[in-house]
Amino acid sequence: MKKVYIAGYDVFKQNSIEIGKHYVNLCEKYGFKGLYPLDNVVDFNQNKNKIAQDIYKANVELIHNSDIVIANLNQFRGKEADSGTIWECGYAKALGKDVYGYMSNNKSYLDTFNNDEKKLLNGLYVDIDNMVIEDFDYPINLMIACSVNNIVIGSFEDCLKELSK
Repeated sequence: MKKVYIAGYDVFKQNSIEIGKHYVNLCEKYGFKGLYPLDNVVDFNQNKNKIAQDIYKANVELIHNSDIVIANLNQFRGKEADSGTIWECGYAKALGKDVYGYMSNNKSYLDTFNNDEKKLLNGLYVDIDNMVIEDFDYPINLMIACSVNNIVIGSFEDCLKELSK
C-alpha cells in the first residue's frame, strides 16, 4: 500500500484533527495509507523553538516515509499557496517522490489579480508595487506547476480518485 503525505494549510484550521482523520480515511478508501502531519506526537511542554524543531523533524520523517505527496495548493493568506506546503513539495520532489497538488479552480495566476491590483506597464502586467506578475497561464507559480506530476482541479478526494485510476 503506497503511503501519501498529506500537505497543506489544513493543519492551521480549528478542526484540523478532524480534517486529518477524514483525509486519512479517504486515503484508505482509495487504497492508500495517509500520513497527516498532526499525527506526529510532539511534546508541547517545551520552549517554542524546540517545539518548532520537533514538528519540522517529524514532518520531514513523514515525507521520507511516504511514496507520494498530495498538496493543497489553494491560496493561503494571500495569492500564493502556503509556504510550508511549497517547501514540502520541493523537498519531496528532490527526494524523487511523486508530488500531486489540488486546487479549487484553474484560473491563471494573473487572473487572480483584480483590475485595481494590476496594470499593464511596458507590455507586462505589474502589481501595485510595480513587480511583474507571472503570466504563464498556470494557476500557481511556474516552479510548482512545472515540477508536480499533476495539479487536479477539485478537492483532496478528487486528487485521490485521479491517482487510483
